[in-house]
Amino acid sequence: MIPHSTTHHSLPGLRTTLRRLAHQLDLPVEQRARLALAVTQVAAGELGAGRSVTLHAAQEDDPKEDGGSVLTVRLRTPLAPRPPSLQDLPLPAERLPGTAAVWRLPHPQPPLPARNSTPDSTPDSGTPGTTELLEEELRAAVARADTLAEDHKRLKHELAETNSGVLALYVQLEERDEQLRRAHGQMLRELEDALRPSPVHVPGLEMAVHYEPAGTDAPTGGDLYDWFLLPDGRVHITLVDALGHGVTSTRSALNVTHAVRTLALEGHPLESIVARTDEILLPFDRELMATVLLARIDPAGGTFSLANGSHPPALLVREDGSAEFREVRGRGIGYPLPGSEQLVYDELAPGDLLVLYTDGLTESRRDPREGEQRLLEAARAHRHLPIEKIPGAIAADMHTVILHPDDTVALTVRRTREDSA
Repeated sequence: MIPHSTTHHSLPGLRTTLRRLAHQLDLPVEQRARLALAVTQVAAGELGAGRSVTLHAAQEDDPKEDGGSVLTVRLRTPLAPRPPSLQDLPLPAERLPGTAAVWRLPHPQPPLPARNSTPDSTPDSGTPGTTELLEEELRAAVARADTLAEDHKRLKHELAETNSGVLALYVQLEERDEQLRRAHGQMLRELEDALRPSPVHVPGLEMAVHYEPAGTDAPTGGDLYDWFLLPDGRVHITLVDALGHGVTSTRSALNVTHAVRTLALEGHPLESIVARTDEILLPFDRELMATVLLARIDPAGGTFSLANGSHPPALLVREDGSAEFREVRGRGIGYPLPGSEQLVYDELAPGDLLVLYTDGLTESRRDPREGEQRLLEAARAHRHLPIEKIPGAIAADMHTVILHPDDTVALTVRRTREDSA
């Protein structure tokens, strides 16, 4: 094509030339409008300062497409003290050395005609005037806006329908999640019932227990208890705290309680059971570590004995409010030299309360001694409550502040008064 080159001293003349050129090349109306706005935006500073600009247009081969061509529009500002800005143009441009800006438009249809008219002359015969070209661009902009408005309306409607569907799905998922939670809760309650036997009902004693997991995401743990009647009429109580949390520690604690129950029912002496349990279980589980507290109580006379393997001491609270911890030296299962070094013997008088527990009750604030003192005070304060309320009331007092969450068992045994036996 014959190159087109004109020099301009005013923005109106530059705009007219650009629009007429774009119309003759049958460029899309929107592209024509963007080109006119972009070129005049770059040239505005120079023309406003009274300096001229040169517009050059030519058709060139497109190196990206075999047989294709591009329209190249160059704007030169030879008198500019500095290159004009090319930021935020309606039609992006690139900067070349010696040229203010260049625009490359793909596939112009007709070749450019030779130009003999001056830049600001009236259009050639048959070419629309500036007003007609502007009106055409305005109509295209309005049509584009109308199309966008319709698209926006349609998208809003689709979004509303999608939101409605998502909300319905969310409600369904919430209902399904609630069903799963209920089923999960029922399963866990059944599991806990299987793991945690009900209190032994025997004349002369009343018993209750409170269990609290370290977290709701792990409702079972390594703190377990077991209580049952021996053939001689005494009550045997086992309290176990296996190392760890969750199902693995539950399995370890179950193994310990089952082994202890078997040994106790076989008639093994209380002082030997901790060591014997270690001998039985360690060959099968070298990782097992557990503390154990064992108690034997005679319901008729109230006498009891304690064996201990590294477990927190039992608390004995007398009916008059005096209290003491009954310490027994020993080492737990999986510890070096496991076993209870001796037994401690004592007696429950009517109204006396025996509190057995795991360390989650007294170490929630990381200070066992401070925890034991608070436990002593809580047990004194609640010793006259109905037995089924005492363990939970003690745990509530102990867990007002929890800095170190852990599984917790609080188990209480109280000797009944003679007139209520």
